[in-house]
Amino acid sequence: MSDNFDKLVDVIRKLRDPETGCPWDIKQNHKSIRKYFIEETYEAVEAIDREDDKELCAELGDVLLQIMLHSQIATDRKAFSIDDVVQGITDKMIRRHPHVFGDTKVTDAEEVKKNWEEIKKREKGEAKLSGAAILKDVPSSLPALNRSSRLGDKAGKLGFDWPDPKGVWKKVEEESKELKEVLNECDFQPSDKLKEELEHEIGDLLFSVAQLSRWLKVSPEDSLRQCCNRFVERFSKMEESLGENAIAELPTEELEEAWQKAKLALKS
Repeated sequence: MSDNFDKLVDVIRKLRDPETGCPWDIKQNHKSIRKYFIEETYEAVEAIDREDDKELCAELGDVLLQIMLHSQIATDRKAFSIDDVVQGITDKMIRRHPHVFGDTKVTDAEEVKKNWEEIKKREKGEAKLSGAAILKDVPSSLPALNRSSRLGDKAGKLGFDWPDPKGVWKKVEEESKELKEVLNECDFQPSDKLKEELEHEIGDLLFSVAQLSRWLKVSPEDSLRQCCNRFVERFSKMEESLGENAIAELPTEELEEAWQKAKLALKS
């Protein structure tokens, strides 16, 4: 394993060599390859969803490549190296698992999670931060549903939360009602004038749904991604049964009937 890793480090270093390396790799910086990091991560997640071990192995390699490239770019800037990255995460795992590498006793996974968060707070000095500062520490670059859930979780730990899932469900209903009121005003024919108000209300509704998901211990991001996958599968099935050009020509009632048949077919 060590030989393979050292070989990979050497390959990336040679790709970035200013005299003999690859012209594309040489010109890259952290920002220029940022999008590839995100893309490769999502492709790895998709392989996990498909339970495809061969694909996951390949996609994890692509994610590792991004880590190696960022680390080499940082090395070239004399900022940090891949050794610093590995050492940093190794030290962090030891610090945050005192029940494995120390004398701390835990009874279950929930206690492990609680200890992790407490240690993380001490490391970041969050114990001395205001609530707003702690919320601002949640990365704004996260997918919006994930960020919504994380913000709710942080606020909950500060004492700002509902007492139970029923309270969250009432909030979802409340936000849904407010959105419907705006739509009723325009008879469900929204204009550019109402765009900002609709974005506001839809945002509130999605945020409250994310909080409900958090309370139910369900990832809103995963739930929506799986829903998107189901939509593609059902649409493909419907298109297969109707014919590619028929969808645009059929009335809504017949399309709904075909959609329900596709759902049933995929369930069987």
